[in-house]
Amino acid sequence: MLKAINLTKNYNGATALDDLNLNINAGEVFCLLGANGAGKTTTINLFLDFIAPDGGKALIKGFDVAEQPLETKKYLAYIPEQVNLYKNLSGLENLEYFSALAGQDRYTKEDLLGFFDEVGLRREAAENRVSTYSKGMRQKVGIAIALAKRAEALLLDEPTSGLDPKASNEFSELLKKLSGRGCAVLMATHDLFRAKESGTRVGIMRHGRLITELSTDEIGHADLERIYLENMRN
Repeated sequence: MLKAINLTKNYNGATALDDLNLNINAGEVFCLLGANGAGKTTTINLFLDFIAPDGGKALIKGFDVAEQPLETKKYLAYIPEQVNLYKNLSGLENLEYFSALAGQDRYTKEDLLGFFDEVGLRREAAENRVSTYSKGMRQKVGIAIALAKRAEALLLDEPTSGLDPKASNEFSELLKKLSGRGCAVLMATHDLFRAKESGTRVGIMRHGRLITELSTDEIGHADLERIYLENMRN
């Protein structure tokens, strides 16, 4: 569903992403780990067509992002560290607007509230302005939008940063729900614990290169931390 083939990006002569090869199938949650500047956000931005590659390809459902950006966006949802919503609109109005923007404009109010039920956002809160929402509530609206859009791929950049443990755990459960429906998820994160809890695979990046891939079924939390720190020292 999400595929990088020799994906490369340079900035002013410095390599930000170096020959990345990655394949994320439907239903997988792949977590990219690494220090700041490792290439995680660059990878996300290349799949979003926010920047152009200097080499290789980013593919979504077989379509080249650089060559067919509008087609690839049909299948994609994106949740950054701070979800961009219209603060003067309610959560419900935001969901209705972004769903219609994605071509899903036939939902009734009850349909839209049903998506909030699925992500655990109370119906009375759905009617309030987003300016009153916590970060965790805004993230839930982002997931509801992905559900309403029927996204087949989800890109996340540090989505749990700043969330309290309860909200972070709830977010992990929502990711599992999406992956259970066949959504392919690529998440850039610093949160080793959440990567182990949420991910089916993790990849450790350093200096723009993917240096290690691991299945979360095969390692414990302590193992992941040890392997991560070893790769950061090498």
